[in-house]
Amino acid sequence: MPWNFPYWQFFRVAAPNLMLGNALVLKHAPNVQGCAQLMIEVFEQAGFPVDLVSNLHIPVEQVESVIADANIHGVTLTGSTRAGRSVAALAGKHLKKTVLELGGSNAFVIMKDADMDTVLPIAYNARMQNTGQSCIAAKRFIVHDSLVNQFTEGMAELIRQNPITDPLLDSSTMGTLARTDLAEQLKAQLDATLSQGAICIIGGTQQEAHFTPTLVTGVTADMTAFQEETFGPLAAVTSFAHEDEALELVQSSSYGLGASICSSNPEKYLHWTNELQEGAVFFNELVKSDPRLPFGGVLNSGYGRELSTIGLHEFANIQTVYVR
Repeated sequence: MPWNFPYWQFFRVAAPNLMLGNALVLKHAPNVQGCAQLMIEVFEQAGFPVDLVSNLHIPVEQVESVIADANIHGVTLTGSTRAGRSVAALAGKHLKKTVLELGGSNAFVIMKDADMDTVLPIAYNARMQNTGQSCIAAKRFIVHDSLVNQFTEGMAELIRQNPITDPLLDSSTMGTLARTDLAEQLKAQLDATLSQGAICIIGGTQQEAHFTPTLVTGVTADMTAFQEETFGPLAAVTSFAHEDEALELVQSSSYGLGASICSSNPEKYLHWTNELQEGAVFFNELVKSDPRLPFGGVLNSGYGRELSTIGLHEFANIQTVYVR
């Protein structure tokens, strides 16, 4: 499990599997081991048998031996596409079932008839939640030509209104990134995008783990910020003139975790769901996970589903019993 939502990421796996009667072994991210230990204590306080849920504080190099162990019957990973490929290969070698919830580069489409007063706060939260460190965050804003200036000005103003503050304050909505290397990687992606012709409207500076929330426009489908997952507060704006062009831009990605479509007439675009290779499509709302809804992606965003009754069955042995 990853560090960015250290409790929720595991609880949404643990709850359905404990309902099934499965035991769980957690290999959490090294920088949230305190969270991992607290969760183990919570399960014990709730009355679950000791070691039904356990945490392995081990280095990555030891993961293969755990996956290979005969007591392990399945593996679920939330993480990067690179990590997913590695775990899938190891699990496949030992014929273990896998569910992979990987990276995303969600599109946030704003059609010509969208209500911008409603859209702007949703768009801001879709990109900047958890300081942009979310796989389901909107990362590619695909905006109709007639609304680009209004959207850009509105997003820039919301960024100004929400500066980086002390994350220990209850009023804080924006902090530093989790690690310096993550901020450095995001800065490299920004610099590459600007060198390819994009324009920085606001932000764009980085010092250690401090990365100022950033908005860039003039982004095209071949640029770095469009093609790669940007894991931090960097919003990339791409314009379109025709609806077919917008649909093509959404699909111009190797990821397929989710997409948002904003319109005052969402029924007009419901047929897009038959063409989009996405795990989820939200109309007039940011993509979010909810225990009642299946969650997961396709393409480089992984496979399998968490949550809902569909996620409940992922690690169940669907057994046929016939008596004559």
